[in-house]
Amino acid sequence: MSHTQKEPNLNSLESQLEDSVAVIGIASKFPGAEDYHQFWSNLENGINSISEVPAQRWKIDEFYAANSQAPNKTNSKWGGTFTGIDLFDAQFFNLSPRETEKMDPLQRISLELSWSCLEDAGYSPLDLSGKEIGVFFGACNYDTILRFNEGEINGHNGTGTWTCMIPNRISYFFNFRGPSVPVDTACSSSLVAIHQAVNSIRQKECKMALVGGIHVLCSSVTYIQMSKLGMLSPQGQCRTFDSQADGYVRGEGAGIILLKPLAKAIEDKDHIYGVIKGTAINHGGRARTLTSPNIYAQAQVLVNAYQNAKVAPNTISYIEAHGTGTPLGDPMEINGLKRAFKQLYKEYNLPSPSKPHCGLGAVKTNIGHLEAASGIAGIIKVLLAMKYKKLPKIINFKQLNPRIKLKDSPFYIIEETQEWQKLKTEAGKDIPRRAGLSCFGIGGVNAHVVLEEAPELAASLQTTIKRPLEILTITAKTEEALRDLAQKYQDFLRASSVDRVQLPEAKSLADICFTANIGRTHFQHRLAVAGQSHRELAEKLKSFLAGNQANGLITGKAKEERPKIAFLCTGQGSQYLEMGKQLYQTQPTFRQAVDQCDRILSSELSQPLLSILYHDNLNHQLLHQTAYTQPALFAVEYALAQMWLSWG
Repeated sequence: MSHTQKEPNLNSLESQLEDSVAVIGIASKFPGAEDYHQFWSNLENGINSISEVPAQRWKIDEFYAANSQAPNKTNSKWGGTFTGIDLFDAQFFNLSPRETEKMDPLQRISLELSWSCLEDAGYSPLDLSGKEIGVFFGACNYDTILRFNEGEINGHNGTGTWTCMIPNRISYFFNFRGPSVPVDTACSSSLVAIHQAVNSIRQKECKMALVGGIHVLCSSVTYIQMSKLGMLSPQGQCRTFDSQADGYVRGEGAGIILLKPLAKAIEDKDHIYGVIKGTAINHGGRARTLTSPNIYAQAQVLVNAYQNAKVAPNTISYIEAHGTGTPLGDPMEINGLKRAFKQLYKEYNLPSPSKPHCGLGAVKTNIGHLEAASGIAGIIKVLLAMKYKKLPKIINFKQLNPRIKLKDSPFYIIEETQEWQKLKTEAGKDIPRRAGLSCFGIGGVNAHVVLEEAPELAASLQTTIKRPLEILTITAKTEEALRDLAQKYQDFLRASSVDRVQLPEAKSLADICFTANIGRTHFQHRLAVAGQSHRELAEKLKSFLAGNQANGLITGKAKEERPKIAFLCTGQGSQYLEMGKQLYQTQPTFRQAVDQCDRILSSELSQPLLSILYHDNLNHQLLHQTAYTQPALFAVEYALAQMWLSWG
């Protein structure tokens, strides 16, 4: 759907940079999806990841009853869950078995995803030690506190289950020196955490921030509580905006994003998934009951967020709704949306929209209500939608709730997965894809975040110089882990070589190798392969996994103490014409260093250094004159050192 819009002030790059915060890393674990790649595939294909609660979590036969009034029973036995909450590589995180045994899954999973998120951003996690990096985490789960304080209790029960330890343990392990803040506002926890992180970055309390939310289902107690409050669907499906909506299904999951000021992210050439333009939070005050929503407060938090973002309402083309699938909550949310946009249209002196321009969706229909992690699940969904330029359909939707009126509003339901078309100004200029996301806590805390796709400038930064060979290094703490990682790289490289068009996340070989070599912490067990293509590197990794040797394949175990490195360079007499020419043509760092030497020496030499080295055959005898030999050798040797340093 493409529309022409009147936008009073289309943001220039300069105004985008002001107060904007970039998302440069993502890691997640959601129902039916071990990572965000699988998560997107599920969303794009409309996969429903709801099932019966696994028997290991709580006994359905003992605590479930169709009659919600039955004492100590829940009318819901369904949920969005994932596997492996009992698994953890304690040795990797330098934790003893005794302490790990008392750590709840919230802390374990958060640690693992924090590492993955930093690597996804292209940063070696341990290289960030001592930096002013904040950690903000939404969590409102007491299931694990109940489960992990049974039997004999010791000190690790406390540090292993206290909510504050979720972000605090992350800050401790990575030695981060920024704020470390847990957030519990129930369903809006992770969006409130984003709001706090963005403000912390803007106020320069931290230079980057890990922000996330996590929720795990492992007790029948909270199921029973919510069942008694009439929140849960007795049919086991979340039917957001549908006439058959009868409550929500609980879900578990975890997501983390890495935030950084947009200007700094562009300067550092980070990969940018999207940009946070503005955020807002508020409370509903005295509503009808403690848990009743207040549409006036919901509308106001949207107005505040778009004012904070300096974004006009007619440039928003998608809203990821709170959308719990309750027969009264959904209509109230829509009324709040309509009220907010009406006020914003008036403030921007815009005419009422002639037709809908803003799609509505809700990830809860796919994975359930992740409660404290619901906001971060929605954020990651929108960021991936911006990456792939598609709007996933809302599943379980057949007929609009009769209490919801969308006629003459800016909104429409995303009933089928569709291309996310850009809106245009009246002058025909593209407006960046923009979206809003809402979360409303059961206790009345509302939050809204405004997102925008990555600036095209940031997306177009790339080198045009291609190396004849690339080196891929892979390391791990154990031989088994090295083989597992090599298998993952082989699968990724093989898939990339088969169809680069259908696999957008398959980066250039240079990007893959650079990130693996520079953006990863290097452990003792090591493997290096060299090759010209994705396919060649994949084949050499296959040889390694089969126990075979191959040219360009090296493996071994590094010493525990890293040796000092010195560069020993030859002196006069080793020079020759066009020395280092291939490196100058193919290695950006080498070229930059030689060019720098050429500029510095331009006032000292009668003939330019570059013409002596590469360009002018008439000057070939000058290379053997000491006045030129010494600076030429130094330039090549200095450039070689800089190139090796840039490779880590």
